[in-house]
Amino acid sequence: MVAGYERAWRDGDRDAVADLFTEDARYYTSPDAEAEVGHAAIRALWLRDSGETFTVRTEPVAVEGRDAVVRLDVRYGKPVRQEYRDLWVLRFAADGRVEDFQEWYWPGKPGSADAEPT
Repeated sequence: MVAGYERAWRDGDRDAVADLFTEDARYYTSPDAEAEVGHAAIRALWLRDSGETFTVRTEPVAVEGRDAVVRLDVRYGKPVRQEYRDLWVLRFAADGRVEDFQEWYWPGKPGSADAEPT
């Protein structure tokens, strides 16, 4: 799923949403955000937020049953103008697509490329 997500995001392939997420998938862009629900909402989110040059390094942290946690290091821009350390909390449906996607990151905090030193 993670490799397919990265490939779709990089290529701007909005049609891949149907391959990656269930029809009624809930997609949270942060722990306190309202969920974007369903393919149309996720595609609209991707249209709004994709298209920038980035590099990403991923590492699975935990997998148990239908649940997984993945750590990502993402760098946007060339030269790098923003860095994030993300955690994705995923719940998979029986067909292997994601039914619940939660992204945890804190842009602009220490550790980000644009953060002020503390």
